[in-house]
Amino acid sequence: MQDTYLTWLYVPGDRPAVVAKALRSGADVVLVDLEDAVAPERKAYALAATAELLSEPHPGPVPVHVRVNALAGPLADGELRTLAPLPGLAGLRLPKTGGREEVLRVATAVREAGAAAPDRTPAPAADAPPPGHPATGGVPPLYPLLESALGIERAYEIAAAHPAVRGIALGEADLRAELGVADGAGLAWPRSRAVVAARAAGLAPPAQSVYPDVADLDGLARSCAAGRALGFLGRTAIHPRQLPVIERAFLPTRQEVERAEEIVAAAATNAGALALPDGRFVDAAVVAEAHRTLRLAHRRSA
Repeated sequence: MQDTYLTWLYVPGDRPAVVAKALRSGADVVLVDLEDAVAPERKAYALAATAELLSEPHPGPVPVHVRVNALAGPLADGELRTLAPLPGLAGLRLPKTGGREEVLRVATAVREAGAAAPDRTPAPAADAPPPGHPATGGVPPLYPLLESALGIERAYEIAAAHPAVRGIALGEADLRAELGVADGAGLAWPRSRAVVAARAAGLAPPAQSVYPDVADLDGLARSCAAGRALGFLGRTAIHPRQLPVIERAFLPTRQEVERAEEIVAAAATNAGALALPDGRFVDAAVVAEAHRTLRLAHRRSA
């Protein structure tokens, strides 16, 4: 299930050999980037290489998402038309999303492109919609990125724009530049806004934005701990060496697992709200969180 994904690894779309390594890096999801990581003169090649990769229903052991170029730019429409029908596509990352209408426009475009390919094979089951999620009408999972002040202001409308929206995330480099903030303290409110908007829309908690210093693993660990405290779940990465640090930071501790097991066991024998022997009050929301903790703890054992 998506709420047990912790690591999302970005890799340039114009480097197929690096993409192949990324698929076996241990990341939960590989994010093939057609945007910032690819030079303008390499964009066409990156799209062609990515389309070739995704022509197979299961291009690797983990889901493959693609970040297309800016939705308002000249390249995104062609990329969406090319990628949408491909059987290996498990998700589309939508940069610089500014509102609901952009999400709906993308959903319409990819649905029409997919309808033109009747032999399309479903995307890998690992990224299938969770139980109870509304039908997406043939639209692949969408992940809008909030990278502007306008995107932050419209976070909930973007998160709730279409049933195919499966998550939102921040693009902190662009957001930091637009807001003119010097450090992470200036992003405290946008970060909390993204977490609240995602949960209000019934989505999994968002993953943290990338930590750009790949050599500073101690700093990454501290940043992940702060993000976890804000309600983020997992993190995007730009180098495989960051993956184990991210995973350790977001996996539940033994004490958290023991508490979750106690809550789940108590809820199994008592309907409705209850109080544990130590005085803690438990209701449905607490039980749901305990189940998610146990899924995280056992996510590799399935």
